[in-house]
Amino acid sequence: MGIAAENARFAQVAVPHMDAAYNLARWLTRDPADAADVVQEAMMRALRFFGSYRGDNGKAWLLAIVRNTAFSWMKANRPAEILSSPADDAPERAIEAMPSPDDDPETMLIRAGEKRRLDALIAALPAEFRECLVLREIEELSYKEIASVTGVPIGTVMSRLARARRIVQRAWIQDMAEEGI
Repeated sequence: MGIAAENARFAQVAVPHMDAAYNLARWLTRDPADAADVVQEAMMRALRFFGSYRGDNGKAWLLAIVRNTAFSWMKANRPAEILSSPADDAPERAIEAMPSPDDDPETMLIRAGEKRRLDALIAALPAEFRECLVLREIEELSYKEIASVTGVPIGTVMSRLARARRIVQRAWIQDMAEEGI
C-alpha cells in the first residue's frame, strides 16, 4: 500500500474520532491545553504505527492510544494523580442533568449548574475511574470496547464503572445536603 493510500485509510479510520480523542484526553488530563498536546502526540503515534492496525474498531483503537499517551504524559508530569484511589464505600449511580429544549429558562439555568457540578465531580475522580465513566457514559463505548481501550478485563471495567458511579452519587448527595436541598 502506498503512502497516499495509507494516509487516506488513516484519515478514514482515525480522524473521525478526533473529538472523542480530545474529550478523553481532556477528562484524563483535566486541562484543555494539555489535552490538545496529548491528542497531538497520540495522533502522531497512531499515524506512525498505523501500518500495524488490523482492527475493525477505529474509535477503540485510537482511544487506546490516547489513553496510553495521556497516562504516559501524566506519569511524567503529574504522577500523584495516577496513584490516587478512593475508598470502597462509595454509592451507586451518577446523576445526569442534561438540558432539554422544552425547559423554561429557569430550568435550563438550574440544569446548567447541575451539569457544571456533575462535570466537577467526574473531574475529581481518580483517573482509572474517570476514564471508564467517560468512555461509557459520554463516548458510549461498550464494556468490551472499554476493556480493549484500557487493557483491563471486562469485570474490572464493570467494577470501576460501579465505583465511579457510587463516588459521584455520594458526592452529589453530600453537596445537596450541604446546600440544604
